[in-house]
Amino acid sequence: MNLSRRQLLAASTVAGASLAVPAVAAATPNLVRRDRPTLPSGIATGDVTSNSAVVWSRTDRRARLVVDLTSHGRFDRAIRLRGPITGPDEDFTAQLPLKGLRPGQHYDYRIAFEDADGRCGESLEGSFSTPGRTRGVSFVWTGDTAGQGWGINPELGGMAAYKAMHQSRPDFFLHSGDNIYADGPIQAEVKVADGTVWKNVVTEEVSKVAETLAEYRGRYKYNLLDDNVRALYAEVPLISQWDDHETVNNWYPGEILTDDRYTEKRVDVLAARARKAFLEYLPMEHSAGKGRIYRKVSYGPLLDVFCLDMRTYRGANPTPDTAGPVDMLGAEQAAWLVREVAASKATWKVIASDMPLGLLVPDGPLIEAVANGVGGSPGGREHEIAWVLSQFKKRKVRNTIWLTADVHYCAAHHYDPSRAAFTDFDPFWELVAGPINAGTFGPNSLDPTFGPKVEFVKAADFANQPPSGGNQFFGHVAIDPRSGVFTASLRNLYGTVLWSKDINPAH
Repeated sequence: MNLSRRQLLAASTVAGASLAVPAVAAATPNLVRRDRPTLPSGIATGDVTSNSAVVWSRTDRRARLVVDLTSHGRFDRAIRLRGPITGPDEDFTAQLPLKGLRPGQHYDYRIAFEDADGRCGESLEGSFSTPGRTRGVSFVWTGDTAGQGWGINPELGGMAAYKAMHQSRPDFFLHSGDNIYADGPIQAEVKVADGTVWKNVVTEEVSKVAETLAEYRGRYKYNLLDDNVRALYAEVPLISQWDDHETVNNWYPGEILTDDRYTEKRVDVLAARARKAFLEYLPMEHSAGKGRIYRKVSYGPLLDVFCLDMRTYRGANPTPDTAGPVDMLGAEQAAWLVREVAASKATWKVIASDMPLGLLVPDGPLIEAVANGVGGSPGGREHEIAWVLSQFKKRKVRNTIWLTADVHYCAAHHYDPSRAAFTDFDPFWELVAGPINAGTFGPNSLDPTFGPKVEFVKAADFANQPPSGGNQFFGHVAIDPRSGVFTASLRNLYGTVLWSKDINPAH
């Protein structure tokens, strides 16, 4: 066995966790005994780095998380880790950080929960690999799950695009936001424009807009009913961001809703409930500050991923003609981004942005994203992005790629100061993917302030096209360990490559 207790000793840092003797099997895999804790929402890992990971699961009663960790499937020689006790305050979810892992190592894990009598119930097995110095990196990214009323349709194989992502065998999955659509009720049947009927699995929590904590939690539980999602999560680590639909459409701090569907109109109250559910249901490393969603995930010498949070710190959505600065990241996060990207030694720095930079995304008469659609010098939220881009240039940052979703179609944009009104930056790529199980739209208009050019676009055949139309999109990246070439592709529901580009690293 390639694991040692000393290497994994730091895994017991979670409250209540302790390192026990090497495990006999936690329970017979997939054996469900209703008198013992079950696993109704599967298992997952998240924020995997060269020497750390977070494992996650959910049970159905008060119980303690138990993780058997090994390599090469040798559970007879596994290390058993006993994690936190969970209960109704956490909706029976539990996470356990693992520290001291070996770089470039494949790990297998088995999760179960033990009851007050020390009896383990149902168990499930998964796997993940830590990045190594001589290994290439591959990953997928997308956004927008279960939106516009398009949920789990068993007649179409459920959320089939998740299966296509899984089949590409990525090292990790970056979800760029809108993990759920808390503001979009899901009905049993939806009539499609072509006359066919889309049939959804429906639960009580998804049948109305989410307002209570239980309803927000129910949205995550709903997605985890899908076999494709659960299979991917068990074998492909997550890096999770959030955007607006985890709370309510186009929200900003301090907003008061006028939507008659809501009895709770204070967005700050809804966002607090939404954040708690998000952090409970998605495995994340919180060492940078409990509850902070923006963070860096280091994936070996080839790649650092910088996850942004464009919701929590933004100002109110401005009008297009707003000339002065409006927060999108907030001063603290913007400074963190510049500092951490400039300090990164990785070949590639992926800026995981939950909204695009140059695409116009309106909120009625207001501006929802960065671009204001006016052109010319930066205005509103463009000021903050202009500062970030100019700082990257000033500090001689090389090899940044911006990845995003949000607009429900896929595109490749190249930004160049030679085409721009604001010129104090180096050229870069922005790649857009999604939706992964939601309505397809687009394309949106590009704002010329930062000089973007459309190199590729694939959008809907008609507005709010359902997933059955095939226009669901994800991005795939492979980084060659020898040349450092960043090969990006945009793919559809079936995994078909629609566009591909080899991007050479600058030195």
